[in-house]
Amino acid sequence: MKSLDTYPLSELKLVYTLLHSQVLEQPALMDSTLLQDLQSYLQAQARNEQVDVSLHAEWDAWLKQS
Repeated sequence: MKSLDTYPLSELKLVYTLLHSQVLEQPALMDSTLLQDLQSYLQAQARNEQVDVSLHAEWDAWLKQS
């Protein structure tokens, strides 16, 4: 199995965004360890790029970047 850091960041952002957009329709995603791990990984990457992930607008803008 590959680790998350072997996938293109743009692909991980897309998968995360799509899954996160379905949380209200699919409540089981709230407890998804995969989604939580993906979010943690992406937030660490964003912090490395000086993004304040506690600010929704910055986090959202970063996720939309390719």
